[in-house]
Amino acid sequence: MAQAMRPNTASSLFATDGKPHPLQDTLLAVTLTLGALAIISSLFNNLHLLSSWAGLVGVLTGLYGQFVSVTTRERFGLILGLGASAVGFFIGMAHGGLFGGVIG
Repeated sequence: MAQAMRPNTASSLFATDGKPHPLQDTLLAVTLTLGALAIISSLFNNLHLLSSWAGLVGVLTGLYGQFVSVTTRERFGLILGLGASAVGFFIGMAHGGLFGGVIG
């Protein structure tokens, strides 16, 4: 009995089924980038606008990415990005919020 050929997953880092997933990979990269930006900028009190907006957009892109994700590896990365975005968003909200000091 011949063994089934395994697809070459080296061509796409995040596709474990051997097919390209450009939309899902892009959403994953954007969510992880925004999550890192939100976490890092939330460490500074005066960057609350950046951390809260980056966190909010990161949560929204991460949720849509979860909706359209295909593989477990994509979902795992999206959950990491979603968590980082949410933490950055909440700390940014605690430091002044989305419009703190800009409106009013």
